[in-house]
Amino acid sequence: MQFPALEQLVDVLGSLPGVGKKSARRIAFHILKSDPEISKRLSDSITNLRREVRFCTQCGGLSQQEFCHICSDPHRNQRLLCVVEDPSDIFSIEDTAEFSGLYHVLMGALSPLDGIAPEDLRIEELSQRIETHPFDEIFIATNPTLEGDATAHYISEMFANRGFRFTRISHGIATGASIEYADKGTLARSIRERKSLE
Repeated sequence: MQFPALEQLVDVLGSLPGVGKKSARRIAFHILKSDPEISKRLSDSITNLRREVRFCTQCGGLSQQEFCHICSDPHRNQRLLCVVEDPSDIFSIEDTAEFSGLYHVLMGALSPLDGIAPEDLRIEELSQRIETHPFDEIFIATNPTLEGDATAHYISEMFANRGFRFTRISHGIATGASIEYADKGTLARSIRERKSLE
């Protein structure tokens, strides 16, 4: 039996990270069986998200204005910059209350096997920020994976002669894990014990 509307939803849900075909089908059937009001709320929430939330012009984090609340906060440490892979990493780091500087989101990590090169990331924007802002420390908090480590090395090499102190998130987080899924205590310790990349 063919139900194009159902299969279309399964395909869309299956394209989300961490959702396989079976999970996508299970979610689609749940939506189909649930109160129509839940489907409407889900649809409205997605529409509102796309309409109201954007990426900060400066750091690439989430914002409802041109600049996010972190970039706009004069009380943040303006001489400390944390480089992360994804906007969700900012939420995880902020939850630890261990970091008080600014952020820069790369929107991914270098991965030659997946065809992700430096020009596919927000490295040019990072270079422009570094050129125009007097940072003392660049804290690279990419994920402790091969791709994250390669990205950290690339950035530290690219800006090696600029006089910055480069630090890397401590590997209290297991190699291969994502910052987004690290528990708050482990992530806080990793930030406190960040290491120099020199």
